[in-house]
Amino acid sequence: MTTQYGLIAIGNAIVDILAQTTEEFITSQAAFGMNRGAMSLIDEKRAAELYNLMGPTTEMSGGSAGNTMAAYASFGGKGAYIGKVANDQFGKVFAHDTRAIGVHFDTPPLMDGPATAQCLILVTPDAQRTMNTFLGASTRLKSEDINEDLIANSQITYLEGYLFDDDQAKAAFIKAAELVKKHGRKLSLTLSDPFCVVRHRDDFLKLVENYVDILFANEEEIKELTQISDADEAHRSIAQHCDISIVTKGKDGSSVIRGTETAHIQAITPEQLVDTTGAGDAYAAGFLFGLTENKPLTECGRLGSLAASEAISHMGPRPITPLKSMI
Repeated sequence: MTTQYGLIAIGNAIVDILAQTTEEFITSQAAFGMNRGAMSLIDEKRAAELYNLMGPTTEMSGGSAGNTMAAYASFGGKGAYIGKVANDQFGKVFAHDTRAIGVHFDTPPLMDGPATAQCLILVTPDAQRTMNTFLGASTRLKSEDINEDLIANSQITYLEGYLFDDDQAKAAFIKAAELVKKHGRKLSLTLSDPFCVVRHRDDFLKLVENYVDILFANEEEIKELTQISDADEAHRSIAQHCDISIVTKGKDGSSVIRGTETAHIQAITPEQLVDTTGAGDAYAAGFLFGLTENKPLTECGRLGSLAASEAISHMGPRPITPLKSMI
């Protein structure tokens, strides 16, 4: 079968709204469920209230898997994206931005229901990001939106763990996983967030054990998934269930296991650390680009580190410098 795309990603189609803030402000919002350095789900009313409290903002298309596709395309990879937006201004912006970077996107918009999803991201002086997400239309992704032809014609299908926060979207997720297996392609999963793993541990474990070929996690996520307190031991434990498993460790780089092969990848320090939003998304893009280009594991990891370094050197999760030019 002809492979048209290297990578297709399925995730929450979200417009990011970023602003710098203080530690004091984050602390003051704890009563509303805000968790420093993590992602909290909010409703449309809270999103409007929080937006009014934020300072000057930067707005751009985002979403974890959407950011990964943007970085993948920046490397020169040919990709596609499946995600649900509303038939509103933010939805049109998201669709335009996605197609403008060369990523195929044709998921029909939601004609009646909640607004396009928004993620209000607060960045503290240490570049840590705290995310407050109104999922809106993104949760209305249905099994019918999963395009079998796209999956059949993609080397790797990449699933965003955040999508599991809605049962309807979860069903779409499972359909995608089954189609990947049906067509003999590879399935990749990112765990997305420690709190996401807490909410969906059993489902994630079933996915990993039955479908996932390539797993992405950070140290907190892998410990939460396996209930093993040592990240390296947790990684070795989960590596038995997938072809390739990757654990990112921030400034300490990343660890990759494939069968009996283990690679330790160094982080690439940017000239200036500005905003860690999207570092993991960018890393996944670099790694998967290397994989779809048949690069060795260590080179896949280096490309991941390169993309992550570019992402944290500026505000916003998507590349400013073409990643292809940095290889």
